[in-house]
Amino acid sequence: MLKLFYAPGTCALACHIALEEAGADYEAVRLNFREAEQTKPEYLAINPKGRVPALVTGQGVLTENVAILAYIAQSFPAAKLAPLDDPFAFARIQAFNGYLASTVHVNHAHRVRGTRWADDPIAIADMKRKVPETVGASFALIEREMFKGPWVMGETYTIADPYLFTLGNWMEGDGVDPAKTPKILEHRQRMADRPAVQRVVAAEKA
Repeated sequence: MLKLFYAPGTCALACHIALEEAGADYEAVRLNFREAEQTKPEYLAINPKGRVPALVTGQGVLTENVAILAYIAQSFPAAKLAPLDDPFAFARIQAFNGYLASTVHVNHAHRVRGTRWADDPIAIADMKRKVPETVGASFALIEREMFKGPWVMGETYTIADPYLFTLGNWMEGDGVDPAKTPKILEHRQRMADRPAVQRVVAAEKA
């Protein structure tokens, strides 16, 4: 059985949703970030990065959303979460998810994790002030150039959709008005209507 380590309110939601969509046999293990469980030896033995998600498989542990989402799609081909028979189309999904991981999430982290990059309180405050601009620009680019509709890649739901849904839910907290990106806002509601998403969101709130 697969075992997913996650914390509510984190980017691990994307993998949690993908596992549910795939119909995988998995166990979801919640970490309490308020008690810093991600920094304790028991978890660091699983993921030395001290972050989530981490997916324990029969072959070892996987970390990073981009890798885990691809693994889920490839491990459960019947779920059709990625075009596994088309290398170019699959690479386009990886490019989209890579942008979310390397740019959108990093822009967001400057608001809540500024101490990763600076110690000076003034520098940290400057990073926070910049977040609405950088996050807003990232989602504007997605809206304008990347999002095909009705799902991220077009007519077919893929592993890009739970990842966009996860980070898109952070827009308001980052000072970004989601009304400026109506396609992404509509996608958020479309995702929220999916039974698998509803089950996962309810489980993470429980």
